[in-house]
Amino acid sequence: MTSNGRLKISGGRGVKAAFLAGALTLALGTGTAFAYWATNGSGSGSAATGDMQTVTVDALVPGDTPTSMLIPGGTADIVLRVTNPNPYPVQVYSVMGDGPVTADTAHPACTTTGVTFAGSPGPLSPSVSIPANSTALVTLPGAAGMDATSQPACQGATFHLPVTLAVRK
Repeated sequence: MTSNGRLKISGGRGVKAAFLAGALTLALGTGTAFAYWATNGSGSGSAATGDMQTVTVDALVPGDTPTSMLIPGGTADIVLRVTNPNPYPVQVYSVMGDGPVTADTAHPACTTTGVTFAGSPGPLSPSVSIPANSTALVTLPGAAGMDATSQPACQGATFHLPVTLAVRK
């Protein structure tokens, strides 16, 4: 202590330098934050959309065999051959009936089939995805039913069930 009652701090320059460095850091930090929040910009961008090509359902071909057979009073799986011509995969969202069920041409006397289709309004569970530019078989377990009104002439027939698919990208 000095004689005049004041406390002498040695290294006064260090205190001033530390204060100055703190003030400078605070000022720079505030400037950076202001620049971050007050930044404006402009530019241009572009995007293109395309139409999804029609995903089709085709008749089964030899080798596309359902795993279950339809009998009066029972149910069976339905197998769909789905073709996706798009360059990206699509998800089959729903499958709904779209007209009367008919028997194949080898069974012309089968006019009352008694066959019904239990559609799936969506979403299908489990979900079904068709890869890009490909064809896949989609099985709908137990989706076909046959009641007792089926004629005996329907025995051994293959039934055509018109359906409409809803697909999503």
